[in-house]
Amino acid sequence: MVLWTTALDGGPRRVNHASVAIGDFIYSFGGYCSGEDYKLSRPMDVHVLNTNNLRWSLLPTKKDKAYPNVPFQRYGHTAVAYESKVYIFGGRNDEMVCDILFCFDTKTLEWETPKVSGSLPEARDGHSACIVDSKMYIFGGFEEVMDQFSCDVHCLDLLTMQWRFIHTFGSPPSYRDFHTATVINDRMYIFGGRGDVHSPYHSQDDIYCPKIVYLDLKTHQWIMPLTTNKEPIGRRSHSAFVYNGLMWIFGGYNGILDLHFNDLHCFDPVKNVWHLIEAHGTSPKARRRQSCIVIGKKMYLFGGTCPSKNNSIASAENLSSNQLVDYNDTHVLDFEPSLKTLCILAVIRYNVNLADLPRELRYEIRMMLQANSISRPLTNTG
Repeated sequence: MVLWTTALDGGPRRVNHASVAIGDFIYSFGGYCSGEDYKLSRPMDVHVLNTNNLRWSLLPTKKDKAYPNVPFQRYGHTAVAYESKVYIFGGRNDEMVCDILFCFDTKTLEWETPKVSGSLPEARDGHSACIVDSKMYIFGGFEEVMDQFSCDVHCLDLLTMQWRFIHTFGSPPSYRDFHTATVINDRMYIFGGRGDVHSPYHSQDDIYCPKIVYLDLKTHQWIMPLTTNKEPIGRRSHSAFVYNGLMWIFGGYNGILDLHFNDLHCFDPVKNVWHLIEAHGTSPKARRRQSCIVIGKKMYLFGGTCPSKNNSIASAENLSSNQLVDYNDTHVLDFEPSLKTLCILAVIRYNVNLADLPRELRYEIRMMLQANSISRPLTNTG
């Protein structure tokens, strides 16, 4: 049984951010919030979620640090974790796109710009990045200099800090941005994203491919498996994550249909079969550009955005139906809820008196119910 167990407000109100897990902590980098100014090169913010107590914190910014010594606040970038460090690549603000590789040390909380060599990727946003052993792979995105979509693969060896362009074989996924890349058993699975009828050029005539394609990372051969069951509707700005050898998809947006999603799908890479998952509990509202991070047997979802016409929390703000509302909520999806978790949910549901419960259990229940308090009010987000 897959179960949504927790929904808390008050976390970081962020859209198109990039997040990773290191130990029991989730680090979220950058992103935007509607109505704020993203022309200035102010330092990137870093939010941290302690998954043991579901509390968010904002790491302090060192005022004597500035770009290019630290990354500027941005969106459409990627983040991967290797050991205790996080590597940030690409992304943009409203003025420029970045091609500098940044590294954040979660032990010292310091930024650095590692010296790299080789065939560097062009500056881009909306690409994907994933980690395999000590190598970071980047696929696709929108290249600012060429003003076009990409379907190239680049690899950075994190031990030698050398970039190389990967020459692939077969038919690659179409030129696209805001797709996902997920690694399972030496295969990089590409799903979704936005392309163009006239790709690689961006003519505003969008296409949304629903097919899954993977790159064999040993042979560099692209393969489109023949899948069974109904595949998810083509979408961009969704989330993909791995649990128990399966690839899971949540949310996203289809611009042709003008639809935001909150559906949950999983793909079995052994049987090449899709499944629509009917998770128990209260699902998060439809959204795009959120983060979904797996730690242990749980997935943590936070942030994203959706038009106010689909969002009841915006009704009191008198927003127009097409105005985007940025989320500050955090949700927990439990893939294998324990008996303890089920009992806690029953206590909450039936409003059982907590006085006779052990202190540790009362604390755990309180953390599942008590909102965070680091977000700005909704009225400040535009």
